[in-house]
Formats: sequence, C-alpha cells, structure tokens
Amino acid sequence: MSVLHFSRFHYREDEIRPKFGQIRMGPDVPLLDYHKRDFLLRRFAQTALGGPRLRLGQSAPPYVYVNQVILFLTPWALGGAGTLLYQLDVLQDYYAAALSGALMLAAATVVQATALGVRRRRASVQRVQMHNNLTDEDVWEFSSCAGSETVKFLIPGKKYVANVVGHSVLAGVLCALGTWYLLPNRLTSLYGGNVAASATVFVFGWLTVCIGEYALVINTPPETAAFQVLDRYEITALMRSFYILVFVAVDLAERFMADVPDLKLANQILHVVFLALPLLWALGVLPPLDAFFLWGMEQMLEIGLGGSPMSSDIRLLGMVFISAGTAVASYFIPSSVGAVIFMAGFGFALSLNPSKIGSTLKHVTTSCLAAKKFEDVPAYCRTQFRWREIIFYLAVFALALVEAGLLHHELGSQAFSKTSLQAVMSYVIMVLLLTTWVLREIQTVYIFGIFRNPFYPKDVTVTSGVAEKQKGLSRIGALRRILTTGVSPFAMIAFLSLDSSLHQVPSVSISVGFTRSFRMVWQNTECALLDVALVSAVQLLTTNTDLWWNRSLDTGTRLLLVGFIRNRLFQFVSKLQFVVTVLWTSWTEKKQRRTSSATLITLNVVFFPVLLTLVVLSALLASSVLPLFSLPIFLIGFPRPIRSWPGPVGETAYVCHDTVYYQQMVPRMVSALQAAFSSGSLGLCVAGSHYLCRFQDRLLWILVLERGFTYCCVNIKGLELEETSCHSAEVRRVDEMFEAAFEGEERPRRLSLNHHFGNVLTPRTVLPVKLYSDARNVLSGIIDLPENRWQMKDDFVEVLLWMLVHHCYKKLERAELLDETPKQESPQLTPPEVLNKTRERTSIHSSRSDSLSMESVDHWTDNGHLFDLEPARRTSEAQRILPILFSSLPGSVEIEDELAGESATGKFYKSILPASPTLGAGKRQESKLPRGPPPVVFSSHSSELLAVPRQWRTAPCLEAELKEMRQIFPEDWFHFVLRQLSFSYLKEDRFSLHGDSMNDPALREVYTQAVLPCWIGVFGADPILPSPGQIFRTYNGDIPWSTCTHWLAGKQELFRLALKAFR
Repeated sequence: MSVLHFSRFHYREDEIRPKFGQIRMGPDVPLLDYHKRDFLLRRFAQTALGGPRLRLGQSAPPYVYVNQVILFLTPWALGGAGTLLYQLDVLQDYYAAALSGALMLAAATVVQATALGVRRRRASVQRVQMHNNLTDEDVWEFSSCAGSETVKFLIPGKKYVANVVGHSVLAGVLCALGTWYLLPNRLTSLYGGNVAASATVFVFGWLTVCIGEYALVINTPPETAAFQVLDRYEITALMRSFYILVFVAVDLAERFMADVPDLKLANQILHVVFLALPLLWALGVLPPLDAFFLWGMEQMLEIGLGGSPMSSDIRLLGMVFISAGTAVASYFIPSSVGAVIFMAGFGFALSLNPSKIGSTLKHVTTSCLAAKKFEDVPAYCRTQFRWREIIFYLAVFALALVEAGLLHHELGSQAFSKTSLQAVMSYVIMVLLLTTWVLREIQTVYIFGIFRNPFYPKDVTVTSGVAEKQKGLSRIGALRRILTTGVSPFAMIAFLSLDSSLHQVPSVSISVGFTRSFRMVWQNTECALLDVALVSAVQLLTTNTDLWWNRSLDTGTRLLLVGFIRNRLFQFVSKLQFVVTVLWTSWTEKKQRRTSSATLITLNVVFFPVLLTLVVLSALLASSVLPLFSLPIFLIGFPRPIRSWPGPVGETAYVCHDTVYYQQMVPRMVSALQAAFSSGSLGLCVAGSHYLCRFQDRLLWILVLERGFTYCCVNIKGLELEETSCHSAEVRRVDEMFEAAFEGEERPRRLSLNHHFGNVLTPRTVLPVKLYSDARNVLSGIIDLPENRWQMKDDFVEVLLWMLVHHCYKKLERAELLDETPKQESPQLTPPEVLNKTRERTSIHSSRSDSLSMESVDHWTDNGHLFDLEPARRTSEAQRILPILFSSLPGSVEIEDELAGESATGKFYKSILPASPTLGAGKRQESKLPRGPPPVVFSSHSSELLAVPRQWRTAPCLEAELKEMRQIFPEDWFHFVLRQLSFSYLKEDRFSLHGDSMNDPALREVYTQAVLPCWIGVFGADPILPSPGQIFRTYNGDIPWSTCTHWLAGKQELFRLALKAFR
C-alpha cells in the first residue's frame, strides 16, 4: 500500500505548457539563436502573407520573386476589373461579382492544370532534390522563368483531383463574393460617406482576399494554429477562405435584412476586423477548421444543451445530434405534463455513460449468459453495467419520472411567491449547496487553496495510518455522496417541475432551456445546484414582475444565462490568476528573470486595461492565454476542445522502460479516483480539470475528459522524467509543495496559510493505493547504526510471531472450520525424505522462476504478495542453492552408514550432525537430533485450532540451544497478539477463548518450537550483531547456510513467512 499525493491544476493544458522550460531561461541566454531567428523571420513572413516565400535561405533569380508577386495580386486584378465596370455603371453589382468570379475560376484552373502537367511530365533525367539541414529547407536549382523546377517551387499542386476541382471553384466563389463585399460605393454608404475609411477598407480588404486566395490555390502556408499533426486531406488550405466567407455572410445578411440597426453596426465592426485577419492568422488566434467545429459542438453541447464534453469525436458528434433532437422533440409535444416527463427522462438517460449503455443493450440482446460475464470482468475494464447497477438506474429513472409528472400535474400551475412550494424548494436547494460545499472543502488540505484545513490529518505520509486517519473524512465523503447523488437531483427536479412557465405556449427558449436544465441536474449536479440557487435567490429578492429578468425570461432561459456567466467567470478568474503568476514569477524566479523583464512588467502594468480585455476575450472564447516564449507577453490561443489534441486517447503514447509501472498502476488508480471523485476530496471535478499525482519518482498527469452521473472519463498520462537539471528542478518544486502540505510537523489548532498560494498547483489530498515501488532508497545512517541492528534483531521475533498467529487464524477462518478439529497431520518425514521433497519443490520453483521474464508486462500482476515481488528471483536462487551443497563440509565428521543401500542424501544429512564434547579417554558421545516433536496436549479447543503445523516444529536444533533461546520469546507480546483475534467463526464467547488460549502453556510451546528455529536460521545461534551486508543479503533472500536454514528451505510456506517478516 502506498500513498499518492494529489494536486490540481487551475488552468488548461495549453496554458501551463509554456511553464515547462522557463527554468532554462536566464538573463544572458538569447531566446533564439541567429540561425533560428533567420528561420523564424522567413516562416513568419510566409505565414502572414499566405504562402509566398519572398525570403529564401539561398540566392534565387529575380523572376522567382516576380512570379510570386504576380500570382499573389492576380485576384485583386481580376476583382478590380469587375469593380471598375461597376463603378462605370456598365454592370450591376452582382454581374460584376459574377464576372470576377468566372475570371478567377479560369485563372485557378489554368494554374492547377499547369502544376498537374509539370508533375506528370516524365523527364529523361531527374534531378535529385537536396535538403539543407542547417536551414531546414530544400535547396532549389532554377534554370528558367517557366522551367519545371520553378513551377514546382511556385505551385506545389494538390494531392487529389477532387481538391483541384473543389479548390478552384471555391476560389472563384471567394473572388466573386470578395468583389461584392468590397465595392467602393457599398463601403461609402456603410460608413456614412467617409471616403478615407472606405479607401482604407478597400485596399487592406483586398490584401486579405489575396492572402486567402493564394493559400487556397497556389501554396498553403505553414499555419501557427495547428491542431492535426498531418494534413492528409488538405483541409488547412480551406481555413482562411472559410473565415473570409463568414465575414461576407454577415454582410449578405445585412443587405437582404434591411432596417436592422444592430446587424448594421455588427457589419461595420466586422469590416474593420476583416482588415486584421492576416495578423490573427499569423498569431494563431483563429482555430483550424477541425478544431473550430469540434470546439463549437462542444460549447453547444455543454452550454446550450446541458451536456458534458466528450472523450472522443464520435461520441461528441453523436451526443450533439441526440441532445439537439431531444430539445426539438420536446417542442412538438402538446401536453405540458408529457413534455416535462419526456425532458426529465431523457435528461437522466443522456447523463449516463453512453458507451456502457450501448454495450449493455448489445450484450443483453445477443446473449443469455450476461450475469456470469459481468462477474468475470474486472471492475476497471468492465464495459457493461452490472445487474445491480441496472436496477439502481431503473429505480432512479422511475422515481424521477413519477416526481416530475405528479408535481407538475398537481402543483405546476401555481405562480411563484415567497410562500409557494417552489420557494420552499429554493431554500432547500440553497441549504444543499452550502452543505455539499462545506463537506467538500473539509476533505481537502487547503480551504480555497489558501488556508490549511484544521480538520485534515496532520501527517498522512505513513502508509499504515492513512486509512485510520482518514476514517472521519471518509464518512464525510460518504454523506456528501448521498446528498449529491440521491438528494440534490430530486430537489432540483421538484423546483423545475413546479415552474409555471412550463404551462405557457411552447417556444424555442422554453424547450431548449428546460431540456438543458433537466439534464444538468444529473450531468453536472454541483454546478446545477449553484445555478438553481442563484436563479432562485434573484427570484426571491426581485418580486417585481416589471423587471426585464422576470418579464422577458423564463426559468430555463435564466438558468442557461446564469450557467454561461458562471462558466466564463470561473475561466476568467483562473486565467487572470495565471497571468498574475507569470508576471510575478518572471521577476521573483532567478532563472526566469531577464534584462527585459522589468520593462515588460512595466508595460503590462501601464496597459493593464488592454491586458484585462485580452483575458476577458480569452474567457469568452474559452481559449487559452499563451505567454510568448514564456515571457510576460500574452496572446490568445485559438479555441479548441477540452482534450487539446486530435485522435483517440493514448494513440500517441510512448512506450519505454517506465511503461510497465504505469500500466500496472492504472487499474488501482482508477478505483481510487472513482472513490475520490464521488466523495469530493479532489475538489470540484468538471470536464477539463487537471490533476497531478506524485508517487516516489513517478508523476501522473490526469485530465478529466467527460463527467456524468456516477461516471467519469479520464486520461492518465505517465510522465517520463529523465535525470536532467530542468526536470530535477521542476520535481523538486512539486515535492516542496507536497511536503509543506502533507509532511509538515504537528501544527497548532489554528488556520495556517498556504505558502505556495498562486502556484498553478494546489495540493488537494492523499490517496492510499497499492502499487509497485522501484524507489532507490539510501539506507546510510540506518542499517549501519548498531542500535538499529540490535532493535531489528529483537523485533524479528515479534513480527514473525504476529504473522504466524494470523496465518493460522486466517487459514482456519477461510476454511470455515466452526466445530471441526484440525485434519490429521501427515506423518513425520525422515531426513532423506525431507531433502528429497525440498529438492523436488525447489526444482519446480526454479523452473517456474526461470521462465519469468522481467521484461514482460503481462507478468506484472497484483495477485501475489506485496513484499514478495521485488526479490523474487534472488529468493528462488537461494532456495535452489541451499539443498544442493557439497557432500562433505570442511571440519565435519564423516559417519559411514551401516546400511549398504543408503542414498548419498542420507549420508549428507548425517555428515552435518554436530559433535558433542568428548567424555572420557578418546570416547565420543553423539548428540542426536530430536526425531520429532513430542506429543502436545492442549487444554482448550481454541488452542488446538491455532496450533502451527507439526512439520514446522521439526527443526534440527539441540534441546540445549532451544532452552537457552526461550528467554527471547516475548510472552507478553504473544498474549497481546492472541487478544487481537476476533474468533468470529466460533459461536463461543470471544473473551473466554482469549483466556483459554493465553493460559495454555502447550500453545506457547508449539509457537516457541516454530519461531526460535527461524530466528536461529536467519541470525544464527551466536549472540553477535548482524552486519549491514548480511542484512542486505538476507533481505534479498541470500541467507547464510546452516542446519536451521537448510531445514527452513524445505518448508516453503514457513520460509516465505520468515522472509516476509524480516523484510
């Protein structure tokens, strides 16, 4: 069992990513080397202009640059022809736009046909393309103005014929709409006759159109905002054209929808923003198309439909369609009771895990043996619901439907007042919100991340005491789980069902708002509690019906608006904290401080309104705040989904030597996380929350991808930390924060502050998890101290005694021996038989151990004992070597056997018998080993049940040795261990059984005969201090040879218990 320290990130993954790498920065280190600076300038110019490479890493003929300029200005020239004909009143505006579009379509077709013809042309001699590694660019050789090399350089061409046709047609449409969008007369009327503003918009607007056309037809530039690693289907070329068409669509809407002042104002503003599109593209503020649509669906599902971000694109797409269909269907239900029941039922069903629902339905319909399969699959990888889960969900589903239908039918028509039942439910919801919040904060180490929680245990680093110290917190977590899962949803369903606005004429706002609200109750109960409490509080305080809040908005729309404000407000606070942290650390951290830090901080303070506006825009767009080069120069990152990366989870995972530890760690980690999330010990858990888990030298990065009713989808990343100065500094800072939170000394009963407040990490709690350990511990100053070694030698007897008693007790308890006596023991084995059995078992164990591959991941399971995994190979080697020794030892006395057929094993056994002192003149008296333990008569039935096996009392020790060693047997400790037994499987009185066992000298004798030989076999009979090397070798299973060790090796189970007690 190990303890894992958990802390929470307050920011998105892309916001904190630049944080790693700041440690390398210093006042004299340049941000970019000279060759990187030149490369950046070339790439940035190419990205800003849409693809033209006007600056190369080599010398090129002038016609290369002239050709690029001509291709770049071609759309402007073709659009200018149509504009001129319109200004001369030769053509109408739409005819002029159509002419420009047709000319651009013809030009794009010619360009693509030329590129396709050059690519398909087969020359007799093909020049090998060279690559310059210093400039990271290809080296081109130009022969003529229209040569094949020049054409390939200017127009790389498309991969697919469909893109050749599609992009050419889109280029014509874009040029036609751009001409219509930028007609001078239209711009003059839009800005009230301001010729200067119209001319500025016309010139720079066509520059934007030319950039979009060049990226679409000629050469796609490297985009700063990249979401996919590879652009397989050439979607990147469509990005700039798409945003141009969005601006044109607003202008077209304003043209055909006259007399809409708000739309005209928006069109005027967007014409100005249209000029800044090249800068936004270059800075990476606008997202790629795939990220944009995924982000849009995610925001619509979370904000508009009450769902949660999904863990995959397929789940997101399917959930958006199902949720939108539910809202549309509720609009067409004529009965208000039917609509309420429909929305309540689908709100609960859609909040469950969709993959488990599908797997369960498929499994039930295709198999009749579902119950057995449910039991065989482990909990962490089960893909279907168990039967008890199905029964629980069906019961909750039925209760929700009955409650919603009855309350709405009987009391739903009552208007809201301070004495109505809906107002009473408002007070109940406020109390539930306050109670769950208090119960959640009590379980974390810091309240609000600032003050230390006085109820949190003072020291939870000792593994054995974590469960006991957190017992009170576990009860608080169980209470909170009941309130959150079983009480709060039904209270909010009652509040929504009693709303009188559901009896109004069905409208889009009512259908969408209440469909979202009924789902939020189950999908995100804690946030729904906050939203409902805020709406009800405002409704109780503002009883005036003439207010816009009460007159124009129904309860569902209010909850939607409050939910959006709450979501964006939380993001604004976290992003503002991140910005302040970067500003503060850029000066306080020595390795982050540069010569320009003071100037940059001053500029941020002077232009704080601009910085605050940037943070507000970032929060409204749900995008990240990006510090450029980890400096206090902030940009807005492009909006993207919560997952922050494309593709399935784990697709880009890197397999290394640390993978085996993380793989075996995940199943038990999932169980621990499930309990922590449900109890609230990890704080408010929503989709997008980041957690960092620390265990020895391992780090786990946990991202919550999806959250619903009683389930949570997470992505667990094992971080590989190489031994570099950068990584060591980062880990040291994390360890300092955890030590200050969890490993501090006893503190007084008053609130203390979090000295690391403001950091991106906030310590939360400690979770006990059974894991493998590969920590490299240094025992210098521990095993080399004599007093520690004496203490360990004395403690070995007590630990082994504890393990033997509990081993015998659990063995009987598992067998459910209530009134039966122990089975007849096997007859005593003669010494040759003992050695033959030992060799037999050892050979089998050796063959099994040799087949175990430490490089195989499949053998790392949690089925064995915790302390037997690390030195398993050395233990097997020691057991294999012990019985197979020399046939004659130096200093031993050879005794010839009188029997002719005696085996060599029997001779070896006799050759190691110790000789007794001689008596008389030249006579020697042999001291024979005891042939077997004397019969033992127990005085009670409980003592007979707790007796050790008879084979464990056949140690080849002299009676004189055992008599001298009896004084180290801890009789008081033995009585204490017996008193800890519950004897739950016996019907007799527990206290009388304790008394009978402790007063039975025979029970003490049998444990003495089993414990003392093990103590002699491990440490020897001589009263000497074991050396540190001997302790280390014994820990690894390499025990020095002796007669007791040889006997102990033949008792595999006893040998394992003794080695486990030593460890």
